[in-house]
This record gives sequence, C-alpha cells and structure tokens, in this order.
Amino acid sequence: MVEIVTDWRGLPDGLKGAAVAIGAFDGVHRGHQAVIARAREAASALGAPLAVVSFDPHPRRWFQPDAAPFRLMSRAQMARALAPLGVDRLYLLPFDGEMAAMSDATFARTVLAEGLGVRHAAVGFDFTYGKGRTGSPEGLRRHGEDLGFGVTVCDRVDDPDGLKLSSSAVREALHAGDMARAAAILGRPFAIAGEVIHGDKRGRTIGVPTANIGLGGYMRPAFGVYAVRVRLPDGRSFDGVANLGLRPMYALEEPLLEVWLFDFDEDLYGQTLETELIAFLRGELNFDDLDALKVQIDADAAAAREALTLWREAEAPARPMAP
Repeated sequence: MVEIVTDWRGLPDGLKGAAVAIGAFDGVHRGHQAVIARAREAASALGAPLAVVSFDPHPRRWFQPDAAPFRLMSRAQMARALAPLGVDRLYLLPFDGEMAAMSDATFARTVLAEGLGVRHAAVGFDFTYGKGRTGSPEGLRRHGEDLGFGVTVCDRVDDPDGLKLSSSAVREALHAGDMARAAAILGRPFAIAGEVIHGDKRGRTIGVPTANIGLGGYMRPAFGVYAVRVRLPDGRSFDGVANLGLRPMYALEEPLLEVWLFDFDEDLYGQTLETELIAFLRGELNFDDLDALKVQIDADAAAAREALTLWREAEAPARPMAP
C-alpha cells in the first residue's frame, strides 16, 4: 500500500530521504511510468524509498479555477496505480498561494531539499516548475548539485504504434469515445470512481435498476452508452452497461454515470464504485416512451456483453484492472 503524505513541512526523518519522481502524474499513464522507472533505478542504487511528488489540487485548477473538469483520476486511484510500480510513498503536496508564489530555486531548496530531504529526483523532459514556470530539468539539475541531490531527466517516450503518451492525449481519446486508445496510453482502462447516490429510480420500473454516480472533477468522456466493468468496495467485479451524460429523455442539469450491473441485486447506496469504461457503444438518444427505451436498453446490454467478451479475449491479460 502506498503511504500518502500531504505536506512537506515538519516531516519526521522517517518520511524523508526518498528518491522521487516529480510531476502532476494525472492518469499515471505510460509516459509517467517511464519517469517513475528512472526514479526507481535511483532508489535501488541508493537503497532509498521510492516516492512520487505530486500536487493537490492540480496546478491547472489553481491557475484556471473556472476551467471545465479535466481530472483523469482521484487521489485513491493515483495511489493504487502507483503501487504496482513499486512506489512506497506519495507526497501529495498542497498547491496553494504559497506554492504558486515559489521561485524554482525556492521550491528546490525549501520543498525538495529541506522539506522532503530528497536524495534523487527524476523528471520528464518537459518538466517546468516555479513561479512563471521558470524552472527547467537542467535548472533542477543545477539546483540539485548545490543542494546535495541528484537529478535524472527522462527523455520523451515514444510508443511503437505512434501514440502520444500524455494526459492531453488521453483526454482527446476519451472526448472522442476511443476507449481502446485511452487504455493503450494509460496502460489500463479509464475508470471513474464515485459514491452511489439516489436518483429518480425510474429504471426500476422497467427492470433496470441503476447505480447513479456523479462525475465530480473527472473530465467528461463522450456522452453515450458504454460497456463497463465495475469494482465494488469488497473487491468483487461485475460486468454492466452504463449511460454517461445528460439523458435526453429525462434531462439532467449535470452529467451522470448510470450503471446497470448484470446479474446483480444488492443495495449499493452510499458505496464507492469504480467503473471502467471498456467500450463506447453509441451516443445518447431520445425516446418516445419507456417501452422504446427498454427495447434499446436490452439491445445495449447485449452489445455490452459481446464487447466485454471480445475485450477479455484481446486485452484483459495485458491490461488488468489496477489492484
């Protein structure tokens, strides 16, 4: 289990001295994983813990408070995605006015050297930091030489199939409903985690009880119907079909994820589910009445079962759900 530390100030010696990878790491995609691998090499050579330094909220949210939702994962999902990579500790540092005002030199000295006592730092080739984004990988290397920690800069990682390995590329794929491309960049299916809330319970009247989940700060993938796999808090997983969007027939003010779990009949209210969007099946539609909606839901369920079967045959062994 990855230990989460939420400040750099006043840490005991036992929480210092790691080799760290630094960045936003939203999505922990394959490009991020390459930077973490370089930090892991340093941690092994130094006999130090392996840690990731990231920020909460995401710096983009601080500087653009009115920006549309864009996050790819929650804090808990980030920690789970880091665990298989050998990460011992996640420094999830508050990005506030103090952090935003720090120069690159102050960040290196106050946060990295003094606060976290880092022994080595790995960053991506395009890493910037400090007020006005004045800090660069080479600048961090110079600061590290003065402050007593090493720095590794990870070159750009290119995918053999030509995929751009970036968080923005993941968002582009999700916006287009291309779940296979998003999963190829992430190294696993994109998943939304959220608490099941009460809805209008209309689905129960046609034999399709759904678990309703708000999208919160997650970016909005293409609106429509998806084949999904859902993990419950107790670790059990179920296949299902889900509508994500504003539901034209019974319009919503905010997008909602409505999930129908196959072969399942239990109370899920108040529980946090993680829903992997495996395949995009169709866009949102309007219907004349509930009977027409039920016919389409049955067709969607059949399509979802088929898509999930094909996915398991082709993808599941290579891209398992994060533990």
